[in-house]
Amino acid sequence: MDFTLTPETEKLRRRIREFVDSRIIPLESKTDSFDEHENIKLDLLEVLRREVKALGLWAPQMPAERGGLGLSAAAMAVCYEEMGRSIFGPAAFHCAAPDDGNMILLNKVASEVQKETWLQPIVDGKLRSTFAMTEPAPGSGSDPSAMRTKAVRRGDIWVINGRKWFITGAGIAQHIILIARTSGDTRKGLTAFLVNRDQPGWKIARRIPIMGPEEHGGHYEIEIENLEVPDAHRLMDVGDGLKVTQIRLGTARLTHCMRWLGMAKRALEIAAVYVAERDSFGSKLQDHEGVQWLLGEAAMDIEIGRLLTMKAAAKLDSGGFARKEVSMAKIQVADTLHKAVDTAIQLCGAKGYSKDTPLEWMYRYARQARLVDGASEIHKMVLARTLLAEGTDFWAWP
Repeated sequence: MDFTLTPETEKLRRRIREFVDSRIIPLESKTDSFDEHENIKLDLLEVLRREVKALGLWAPQMPAERGGLGLSAAAMAVCYEEMGRSIFGPAAFHCAAPDDGNMILLNKVASEVQKETWLQPIVDGKLRSTFAMTEPAPGSGSDPSAMRTKAVRRGDIWVINGRKWFITGAGIAQHIILIARTSGDTRKGLTAFLVNRDQPGWKIARRIPIMGPEEHGGHYEIEIENLEVPDAHRLMDVGDGLKVTQIRLGTARLTHCMRWLGMAKRALEIAAVYVAERDSFGSKLQDHEGVQWLLGEAAMDIEIGRLLTMKAAAKLDSGGFARKEVSMAKIQVADTLHKAVDTAIQLCGAKGYSKDTPLEWMYRYARQARLVDGASEIHKMVLARTLLAEGTDFWAWP
């Protein structure tokens, strides 16, 4: 791989970094920037989004004809990492979950008619979306084949019944991508549907309280009872629901990694400033060997995560599925995010544990990384199965 950035990508990276540093990061230290769920207030977010659009930095993952920048996955990795340095950054550039993954999915697989109705308003920032796959136990989680929500076809209408759980953004989402079982086939038994919030037949059961800060729209449990969806609102073919989830989650897992790497780097930035200024036993903290070991190890792990993420991005850009590459990146970066933030808190001491820095916010947020979009143990299982199937070809060069 050639890791040299094109002049255009480097220029874009610098512009994003400058906006994050000068405009977004300063907002983190102001209590009135936050809503009651510890995310940026929506009215303030809309101000930032207008500024981002004016600078021509909006929706880099979307093609130019849809109003985006049309970046490759590798260029996205560079830019998302810069956005992720601020806890408010990804949302400001329209690169936050779940809209980010939903837009990428719809742009890849939706029909042209569906794109105009279901995708374009999301790209424009006029409304939000969500992806409804996960269910309460014993239903679908990391294993979509356990899906219990069912869709039955009656002519040109599908009638759906079931329950979904931990659906991110459901509190404000207007467009819903819903996965339901349409047959007992283990590989072709799921189908994806497009649902508008205003349709009858579903309701929010509760907002699920969590230990960390929340994305806009929270995490919800929803009930579905006789929800009628026209066949024209089916996404891809009947039985392609598992394929839909794989297409969406493959890239979404990697964009999580891109953003998390930015957050991990920011945590070390905060720690580096503190240890450079803090006196301890006659010298600066940064001069203590134990401190240097902590910083060096965390920095190395971040770099390993960056390399794995960029390799997976390059594989996606070449047309591959990058399943094992994405899984390796997801495991490494999820662990690294927690390690980097934990290291930064340890080095900053009481200041890191307080709310005087965003480190405690990051620490609570980081714990979800080993769970969302497939638990780390599931990804390790995927890697083991791939190794057993491929043998030494597991490590083959492209």
